Amino acid sequence: MANNIWYYIASGKNDAVHNMALDELLMEKVRAKEIPAAIRLYEWETPTLSIGYFQKMRKEIDIDRVKAYGYELVRRATGGRGVLHDKELTYSVVLPEDYPDMPESVTESYRILSHGLLEGFRNLGLDANFSIPRTNEEKKELTNIRSSVCFDTPSWYELVVEGRKIAGSAQTRQNGIIMQHGSILLDVDIDHLFDMFTYSNERFKSKMKEAFKEKAVAINEISSRHFTVEDLYPAFKNGFEKGLGISTEPYALTVEDEKRLEEIKEKYASDEWNYRR
Repeated sequence: MANNIWYYIASGKNDAVHNMALDELLMEKVRAKEIPAAIRLYEWETPTLSIGYFQKMRKEIDIDRVKAYGYELVRRATGGRGVLHDKELTYSVVLPEDYPDMPESVTESYRILSHGLLEGFRNLGLDANFSIPRTNEEKKELTNIRSSVCFDTPSWYELVVEGRKIAGSAQTRQNGIIMQHGSILLDVDIDHLFDMFTYSNERFKSKMKEAFKEKAVAINEISSRHFTVEDLYPAFKNGFEKGLGISTEPYALTVEDEKRLEEIKEKYASDEWNYRR
């Protein structure tokens, strides 16, 4: 990948609407060539369930349970399944589709961009590797979506440690721009996560929960050291720089950025967007 200077934003904790709107704002700025590309690391003020662009909110989500927990609920611009954003660091990467050496294939671009995650986990001393299906049976398994919950099955080129998925990512491409974001889990409350989705019966829910435990893992579950989110910022900032062959400069939102951000927030705060499916 070409050696370029990207902008880096460590935006800390914000609410769900702000987080989704800022990712979209960065897409607009890269599309307008106001910035070349960006890496953003961020957190969530309140635990939030984000659902994929194509998920059916009322069919798949126990909305009353989400509200009872006091969690926020937002629809992402990216596909994929539901993610509980709580004890984690979230990343987003925004760049042009025609960026040098960037494959046209979504799957192959995952492989390129996920090198930043790979190096980040290695900076933490974890032996992370890519999940790559090698047989027709494994490929068929990755297309068999059995649950509305993300992290239950490793997808192509996602990161695994000891065979268990440790990072989940989703990507969208809009008008020449790639935006990929995802979760880097420190810890996860599996009971709360599965309580927020609807299942045909309790037996099936229990089966999916056990499968999740076998196929997904959080950093502090497998590390001999207890990491905090503050430990993750430098590990993954440096990881993306090394993995993508770039250097970064800090970026601060301008007055114009802040104004546009408020406009975009209206979209992610609206029922029209969040309950559209």
